[in-house]
Amino acid sequence: MKGHSFLHVVKLVSPFVMVVVLQAAIAGFSLEVMSSVRAYVAGEALWSRSQKNAVYFLNLYLHSGDKNQFARYQASLAVPIGDEYARWALERDPIGVEDARTGLLQGGNHPDDVPGLIWLFRYFNRVSFLQDAIREWAATDPMLLELSIFGEVIRSELEKGPSQDAARLQFLSSRLSELNAEFTVHANRFSTVLGEGSRAIKLTLTCINIATAATLILLLIWHTRRLVLQRQAFEAALHDEKERLAWQASHDWLTGLANRRAFEARLQSELDNIAAGSLALILLDLDQFKTVNDSCGHLAGDRLLCQISSLLQQDRRARDLVARLGGDEFGLILPECSPAHAVDIAERLRRSLELFSFAWDDRVFAVTASIGVTCIADRNTTLEDAMRRADAACYRAKDKGRNRVQVDSVPPDVVLVARPREAARA
Repeated sequence: MKGHSFLHVVKLVSPFVMVVVLQAAIAGFSLEVMSSVRAYVAGEALWSRSQKNAVYFLNLYLHSGDKNQFARYQASLAVPIGDEYARWALERDPIGVEDARTGLLQGGNHPDDVPGLIWLFRYFNRVSFLQDAIREWAATDPMLLELSIFGEVIRSELEKGPSQDAARLQFLSSRLSELNAEFTVHANRFSTVLGEGSRAIKLTLTCINIATAATLILLLIWHTRRLVLQRQAFEAALHDEKERLAWQASHDWLTGLANRRAFEARLQSELDNIAAGSLALILLDLDQFKTVNDSCGHLAGDRLLCQISSLLQQDRRARDLVARLGGDEFGLILPECSPAHAVDIAERLRRSLELFSFAWDDRVFAVTASIGVTCIADRNTTLEDAMRRADAACYRAKDKGRNRVQVDSVPPDVVLVARPREAARA
């Protein structure tokens, strides 16, 4: 049971766990992408500044011949060259991950940012914004080569002594300025493309996170609604089952009439609240039921009881109660019914049964009943006394020849005798 309950709980929470895991994965992916894009933006700043510094320090070296300026030029130039080397390593097939790592570290990137830089380039270089940024990045390769050659040319010329050719110095200085301008254009484009891409990624990932959160909320609402509906269905089924059990406890399973328990409970309630007029109680016992049972079997007897039950319920008022008390014995409670009306009802029931014939397997049986009637107007009458009086009247009807109506209020030697197709009241 514990294992089953645990599996049931897992089944209930698994959709939420899946969505939460998906939400966490998307959030982690979003952070990784944004962190890698930020690392590229930071790397571009280092790359762009180092290119500018390389041009600046080479220009100073050109005019001063100071070797310290040339060393600073070389140190600055190593940064974009390291990034260039890393890009080449990532564009190779197969990818040179370690070479890329070495190049990016040479480019001054933080060691913690290097895995993200490699990951973004490796798996997202087909994304439009990153393709455009890489294109701007690659466009500076000829300029870096030219800057490297310029540095070597200038160093070789200055090793022979300071240049006295003003035109030569002017040409080299102008070309360095042009290279610096070209570097700046591509660096700005690279930065602009990355900025636009990062904003687009941010918007996309934000929408995805919102959609996932909305899915989680909708799943929660759906799941809660399902649980509520299940609870309502369970409560409805429980209510129906209670009603079914209550009905079974108060009704006869064969005929659908009230049983003895419900009959006595209703009688007690009527005795406690006798209104204007008297309360009539009728007990009816079939005369030939045993003959049908013995000759045709219990199935025939059950069919007869069902047909008698339908007959007894005809023309009854809503507040009247018809019950099967057991075997072939039936009872009727008639609230606010005068003695004369009660006797009339009993007589009509007797006559209806007398006219009724039961057919089974090509055999036809006449059906009659002995009926006892008692009318109660005294609120002090007990349930046992009322039942005893009606029962006694019913037995007197049997003793006097059956197919009769006997009222308990008349002297014992006076009975209502039935004649074929008519009745006379004693």
